[in-house]
Amino acid sequence: MSDSSPLPPVRLHPEAELARDALSTPLLARAARLARWAGPETRVDAGGGLVEEQLPAAAEALGLSGEEAAADASEAWRVAVDTGLVEIVDEEEGTVAAGEELALLTAGSPHDVLAVWLAALDAVLADASVPDLDGLVEAMDEGGEVDFASLDWDPEAEADFLDGVLGNLYLLTVSEDGPGDGPVPLPALAASMIVPSDMGEPTNDVLEQVSDAMMRLDDQFRLLEPVGIVAYQPVDEALMADPDDTAGSGATAEGASAPVDESDVARYGMVRLTPLGLYGLRARLLEAGFAAPAVGELVDKGADALLDGVTVFPPTAARAETEQWLDRREPLPAARELLAAARGADAGAPVRRLYCQQALSLVGPAAEPALREVLDDPELGGLARVWLSERGLPDVPVPSEELVFWLTVDTIAAQLAAEGNSEELQALVEGLAQRHSGFFAAAWRVDHPATADVLEAMGRLHPDKRIAKEARKAAFKARSQRGN
Repeated sequence: MSDSSPLPPVRLHPEAELARDALSTPLLARAARLARWAGPETRVDAGGGLVEEQLPAAAEALGLSGEEAAADASEAWRVAVDTGLVEIVDEEEGTVAAGEELALLTAGSPHDVLAVWLAALDAVLADASVPDLDGLVEAMDEGGEVDFASLDWDPEAEADFLDGVLGNLYLLTVSEDGPGDGPVPLPALAASMIVPSDMGEPTNDVLEQVSDAMMRLDDQFRLLEPVGIVAYQPVDEALMADPDDTAGSGATAEGASAPVDESDVARYGMVRLTPLGLYGLRARLLEAGFAAPAVGELVDKGADALLDGVTVFPPTAARAETEQWLDRREPLPAARELLAAARGADAGAPVRRLYCQQALSLVGPAAEPALREVLDDPELGGLARVWLSERGLPDVPVPSEELVFWLTVDTIAAQLAAEGNSEELQALVEGLAQRHSGFFAAAWRVDHPATADVLEAMGRLHPDKRIAKEARKAAFKARSQRGN
């Protein structure tokens, strides 16, 4: 992802709802419970972790049992320390006390709670980038330092890989043509990081890299799910068993020895970002310098900020943002403010007028006086006539030919800026040339800053070579006229 262009806007749940979600995540809930459980007799080692003999009591306090109980309790304690729910009072003695952040979980604002959860997320993401402890121990040299070369592990690269995967998952989730609230297959997510975009059929080597990445991600998403960032359906363990060693693998008749249904994508892992995960990843993206807008950010800003802001939004998000903006205002003052912001001869003005027109389509009849006030405005008069006519209102003055041509150029300029050379724009260009045989003979005289650019685009888009040539000639005349 590039940090120079904004990502599609995300629709976040209210902070109060997200804070409730954060408090109910297994990892933060356990960390808070241990912070309240800790007392004067609780001891930690030099790294801040619970001493081994206290892990059974910590697991019991959490209601955990089984082989993973001590490890889960240890992880929850580390999160409690990393988030400030627990404070180490004396490093030499290894004594602890409740941290200042603990009170925020019950008496703080939703934003305070989410700040604690974000710290927990950072801690878990750091842990998820670390290989298994057995591997670390094996890679230690005589001085107790980890030999990363023998481990074949680059901490920075591993963290970047996981950040990239989560960034792609965020992008897929917030894109209007993405899965939305639906899950993403793990193979597709792994391939998004491995397979070059210009590669046709992946090579065996690339497919093997994708498979390895899937296994790494399977482990990582299992670690991330308890902090609430993702909902994860793990890879079917039968797929990871050695088919030549089914007797030793404990596979059943329905396990590794059974043929794999390649169409059953879910068996290869499915992951989706939770509403809390969207909030957390957006916060991390903003911190990393990405432009990651959220629907609703413009509701308290002026119409100029709204019309400029939604130009980079997909259609559905732009409408949602505009609806929220209008909901905060009375129709008539809002219409006047939108119209004032739509004026201008700069390059962005046609797009502003396009989004102004779309915004006004959502305003009721109370806005009528504002539209009538600009009927004589050279930049807004055409827009006003369209609005009044669409509602069947009386006494709408007939536009002059000059105004019709100006509005046509303005509309095409706006669509060029908003959509580029789209099929819809090509159809509009063809229709104009077909309905008005003398269009280009008159259009080059239109006093609009974008006239020449629009005519050039029409020459590019029209499939008829003769008409395209007319458009290019008209564009040349328009540039010559403005040059003089």
